[in-house]
Amino acid sequence: MNEKSFLPLVHGESVQRAAIPRLTVPSFRAAVIEAVSRGNRIAAFFGHPAENNLVELIAVLADDARGALATTSALAAETYPALTPDCPQAHWFEREIAEQWAITPTGHPWLKPIRFHAPYSAGRKPCFPLAGPGLADYFQVEGEEVHEVAVGPVHAGIIEPGHFRFQCHGENVLHLEIELGYQHRGIERRLRKAPDKKTIHYIETAAGDSTVAHATAYCNVLESLSSARLTAAVQIVRAIALELERLANHAGDLGAMAGDVGFLPTAAYCGRIRGDWLNMTAMLCGNRFGRGLIRPGGADYALGDAVITELKSKLDAAERDTAGAVELLWQSGSVMARFEETGVLNAHEAAALGLVGPPARACGITRDVRQDFPSGIFRYAQIPVSTWQSGDVFARAFVRWLEIQRSIAFIREQLPMLGGGVKNSAVMAPLRPDAITAALVEGWRGEICHVALTDSEGCFEHYKIVDPSFHNWFGLALAMRREQISDFPLCNKSFNLSYCGHDL
Repeated sequence: MNEKSFLPLVHGESVQRAAIPRLTVPSFRAAVIEAVSRGNRIAAFFGHPAENNLVELIAVLADDARGALATTSALAAETYPALTPDCPQAHWFEREIAEQWAITPTGHPWLKPIRFHAPYSAGRKPCFPLAGPGLADYFQVEGEEVHEVAVGPVHAGIIEPGHFRFQCHGENVLHLEIELGYQHRGIERRLRKAPDKKTIHYIETAAGDSTVAHATAYCNVLESLSSARLTAAVQIVRAIALELERLANHAGDLGAMAGDVGFLPTAAYCGRIRGDWLNMTAMLCGNRFGRGLIRPGGADYALGDAVITELKSKLDAAERDTAGAVELLWQSGSVMARFEETGVLNAHEAAALGLVGPPARACGITRDVRQDFPSGIFRYAQIPVSTWQSGDVFARAFVRWLEIQRSIAFIREQLPMLGGGVKNSAVMAPLRPDAITAALVEGWRGEICHVALTDSEGCFEHYKIVDPSFHNWFGLALAMRREQISDFPLCNKSFNLSYCGHDL
């Protein structure tokens, strides 16, 4: 990475925005592509209004090997040369920038909206027609016996809306196009001029099954901008809540994958066991999704000795039940026959797309924020990174099982450190004006990235949220190539990506 082109960002600290290098567009493009080719990846890439009706492009890159973040910027007018042809992981980000600010990344291989709203910049002409989700121009394959299958946006199960277009030859999938945008809520726009009393509630609902992870990232942003220092006890409670969120969702996913191949014992057991893990989160704060627990400067609920003792007991029981239910999967030949060599991604494809979380680790990529960018108690108590090599449905399931075991061991190790009660809050000073900060948290789906730019009054001028689903949806599309269309539910469940977390 060229040091003159990037400003280093220390994870958990803020810097003045004026220090961000302002490159020409060609230099910006070349610097980002060159850094990614050397092993960095795009953690966030967004635009926001700048002087003279221009748009400032800001990229935040992550160097996992060195645990380093860096940022750079450029001013763009109505067009700029797209990064995507030379840097595939910019694909989704550039579509978002084009839609929000009506600037065209020329040469983008498949430029179209992702949330179907008018540009945020008043008076700018949209880069593409805004007919709406389901009415877009879809990729098509022509040829003898080629046919198209459209699924959704309304699905048979109780899930969020999303549209999937399969180009098939017989049962074989040649290409899958995924379209979201049915429930765009404009959360990022509502965070302008924040924070205020409503902000934490918007954050907690960015992706409801990742409430703890998103709330932690947001609080890390505020604490960075106000130089707040937390007690170890608060950091432990946040980490325990984060791992309980992972345990509940991983257990639910393993049960759902079992259900998709008709293996009902594990499906039934895990449906109940997921509730056991959620109920442990409810013991911390009164509700099963962790709302109200994570607050700027601390945690909003005390953990007394009685709660800690009961939590240990329930942890032992849930560990025993989860192990019994999941071991049935690995012992069933019919399950393994459906899991193995289905929906394969290799490490090269995963790295090129910038995948994060279990889908990346299932390809053998040791990418985990808890190890690469540790914050809070993870600076002192590391959880081994769980990986597998085969990149198939089995690998994505097995990585979840490894993470379940290690998260339980972590919680069991941390609980005795709490003593008797931890309700605690640091003093939150006014936010640093004219600053930028980035916070990374390893949610159960993968890396969650929040980036805040403050104005001269210390309010949010721009707030960017990157849910792991934003990186990983195209990974699902690639995993479906050469697969049978009947494998889609299983492949989809093995990724289990968020619709609302994408439509921010």
